Amino acid sequence: MTSWTELTIITGDRYRVERDVREVERAILDAARGSIMQFAWLVEAETGEDLAFNPDHVVMLRAVGA
Repeated sequence: MTSWTELTIITGDRYRVERDVREVERAILDAARGSIMQFAWLVEAETGEDLAFNPDHVVMLRAVGA
């Protein structure tokens, strides 16, 4: 079973990505501590599409079952 995490951003949009919630948290924190405008790159769970998140716009993470 694959771990998924749901991200909610400031607009209220939600995205499900193919990573454990702790791994997603780490990617967002690393991007926030990186260079200016560094994004957290994640893979969208249903489509496999690469997504880049601005860490300043992520307001909530939630672990979800796949």
